[in-house]
Formats: sequence, structure tokens, C-alpha cells
Amino acid sequence: MDLYVEEVEPSRRKPIPTDDASLGFGKFFSDHMFKMVYDPDKGWCDARIEPYGPLTLDPATLVLHYGQEAFEGLKAYRGKDDGIYLFRHRDNFKRLNASCRRLVMPEVPEDFVSDALKQLVLLEKDWIPRSPGCALYIRPNIIATDAALGVRPSQTYLFYIIVGPVGAYYAEGFNPVAIHVADDYVRAVRGGVGFAKTAGNYAAGLLAQKQAKDKGYAQVLWLDAIERKYVEEVGTMNIFFRFGDAVVTSPLTGSILPGITRDSVIQVLRKWGVNVLERTISIDQVIKGLATGAVTEVFGTGTAAIISPVKTIHYKGEDHGVGDGNTGPLSKELYDYLLALQYGEIEDPFGWVERIDR
Repeated sequence: MDLYVEEVEPSRRKPIPTDDASLGFGKFFSDHMFKMVYDPDKGWCDARIEPYGPLTLDPATLVLHYGQEAFEGLKAYRGKDDGIYLFRHRDNFKRLNASCRRLVMPEVPEDFVSDALKQLVLLEKDWIPRSPGCALYIRPNIIATDAALGVRPSQTYLFYIIVGPVGAYYAEGFNPVAIHVADDYVRAVRGGVGFAKTAGNYAAGLLAQKQAKDKGYAQVLWLDAIERKYVEEVGTMNIFFRFGDAVVTSPLTGSILPGITRDSVIQVLRKWGVNVLERTISIDQVIKGLATGAVTEVFGTGTAAIISPVKTIHYKGEDHGVGDGNTGPLSKELYDYLLALQYGEIEDPFGWVERIDR
């Protein structure tokens, strides 16, 4: 499949934000986007990088009614020697295809979209911020495009990638957050689509997230859907607990997202000789561990934050503090290490980082 590139005329390009401190997240998008379509007879075709612009969808388009959609989130970094770096981007496309299989959508050709992504990022390289912690956010998305009503898989699809600059997640410092345990609502159930990165999973969490924020908490800690007993994930992140010399996280049993940062943390910790356990952990074990001091650190992991340390867990009307309320040493060490990897500042023993501008 060939890739057609239509560049925006220089005189018609958008102004690039110059104040990295005010970038925020998801507010700005660059001049170009990548698109390709799926036809049942041709397969994936009509691949192009073209000017960023609105999508034209029929009111009956299946994605708008039945939610057949999957997406990813990753970043490009302006790092060492002014290079442009990607971090485990091929793993994002592997995970996208796992989502596609669950949602009965055609898998994307990983090699082709990887090369297309690199071309798009290099075309938009001037949009990559230079301030520490800032990056170019990349959003691949696939949607069902048949214009017809009726609950069935679509036969046609649109895959596209948009990019835009984002600010540092910790613009005011690497500080821990307070989270709220949701015991009235659930996010996903085993056998469902909890492991897929699809829009419906996020819509299901909005009410609990709003209620938590209204009470002053930054994120929701989700419990399993059957017993409302076992910890699953937090907000849009996976979660880890440090019990003494061991670090524990929930296993991938089908109801939580197989986070790429989650996997990175596990591999890094094991390389450092830390005992990492993927096992079920009840909220009662967590609360007891906090009370006795057995749990010394809690942190979330995800693309946006990398590491998000937790200072308080609210459960059944009571706040439970984590350690002394400050960022734990392991959380800080992991954050610094992964950030340095992503910006190409240290040796990469895992083969995760790729410099694409040479």
C-alpha cells in the first residue's frame, strides 16, 4: 500500500503554541493527520497524510450508535541531542489490534502504520515541545463507518491518527494525589471489554469520576465487578502497591487494561531485583496494610503521568494515608528512570526507545 502525502501550504498552517507551560492536555492539534479506510473487498486502502480537518459521518454511522471503536495513546519526545524519540510505539499497535479482535474490527497492518506514524511525526516535528516533561501526544483511532442501523459489526472502517503538543503532567511538581474507592459502580467485568482500549470503558467511568472529583479526589480506584472486593485499576491507570520489599499489582484477567507503562514498570523493577507480584489484592488488605505500615507506597502508571504517586485512599467514608504523605522513593526512582529512557538520555537495555529523525 502506498502512502500519499498532501502538505498544508505554509501560509495556511496553524500558529504553533510557544508557551509550553500553558499547553495542558488535548487542547492543540497539528496541521496534518493520517487516514486510511477499510473496504471488505480491498482491505485497508487509500492511506494518506492530509490536512487536519473534520470527519464527515452519516447520522446512521454505526460507531455513533453501537460503539464499535478502539484507540491508543502514546507520545513522541524531543530528547537527547535534539533527537525525536518514540517509546514502545509498536506495542501500542499490538494492543490496538487486540482491541480490534475483541470488537470484531479488522486489524491494522502494524509495519505500515508504524512507518506512517513516523512520517506524520517527522512532518509535524516543529510541534514537538522542547520543555522538560512536554511531548507530542499521538492518538490513533479506528471507528466503524457503515451507515445503517442494526446491531452487527460494520463492514467498513476508518483509521486515523492525530497529534498535538501536551504540557508536563506535573507542571507544579511531582506530587502525590488522593483517590476515592468506587464501591457503588464498576468499570468492567471479566469476559467483557475491560482489557480493550475502547470508548465505552471510559464512558462507564465518568459518573464515579465526577463524584470523586466533587469530593476533592483526583482519581477513582475501581474494584472488581463481581465481589466488589478486589482492586483492579485507578482512573485511566494501572495501580501498584509496595508491601515491604515486594511490589504488587493486579493480574491481567481480562477486566483491566494491559498498560504499556504497567509492563514497563514490571520489567524495570525485575531488572533492578525487586520482587514483583501479579496477584489479586483485596481492598481490605490494602487498608489494613496502610494502617499497619506494611504498605509503604502506592502509585498509578499510565502514558500521561508515567508514575502517579498516591498519598490518600478514601474508602467507606474514611481517608487512609499512604506513608508520610510524600512521594515514595521507589515511585520517584521509577519516574525519573522511565522519563530519562523516553527522552533518550540514558542507555536503553530493553530496546524500547527508537530515535526516528536520522
